[in-house]
Amino acid sequence: MGHSEGAVELTFRQVGAAALLVEAEDGAVVEALYAELLARRGELPAVTEIVPAARTVLLDGVADVAALRRELAGWRPAEHRAGSDGPLVSLPVVYDGADLAEVAGRWGVSVAEAVALHSSVEYRVAFCGFAPGFGYLTGLPERYHVPRRATPRSSVPAGSVALAGPYTGVYPRSSPGGWQLIGRTTAVLWDTGREPAALLAPGTRVRFVPAAEA
Repeated sequence: MGHSEGAVELTFRQVGAAALLVEAEDGAVVEALYAELLARRGELPAVTEIVPAARTVLLDGVADVAALRRELAGWRPAEHRAGSDGPLVSLPVVYDGADLAEVAGRWGVSVAEAVALHSSVEYRVAFCGFAPGFGYLTGLPERYHVPRRATPRSSVPAGSVALAGPYTGVYPRSSPGGWQLIGRTTAVLWDTGREPAALLAPGTRVRFVPAAEA
């Protein structure tokens, strides 16, 4: 990782006897840190699991927390360059979500233009959570971020492609949800008979392909 003027500082908190929580100021730094941790894992004191979240990375099963903290103290993450690594997953999408017209209106474009905009971006899974197989995907430019719905839906169908804040997500199963629905995919996000069960893991690159082009 680069050492540059104005580089972001990391905050470290020990969690229990064998875990270290690293806090960063934004998701871009977390993505960069997670990618670097995976790339340099062999150089670090033994770590069983590395788990990214919105603003943190948890290192669990750490053999020597103090040594790991000293090693990471000099790291200065720079924003990770999208597309540089990670497997690419293409998801076919029918863009017919209940909130698509509203999202297009917020963006100041037509529905067709909204579809073109959303499907033109290469996304990256920043972290997973909410439900097994649910990835929080970043990559949509800030001007296209939209708020959650004021009133969440009691049931969102499995496969729904949705937006909330800086994230795009795909619901792996039917569940309540307050994200803006823009489309649907037939891809199976979570399958316990598959190894790994989750189609999308942190670091995975994702393209959404309009179904007519899939």
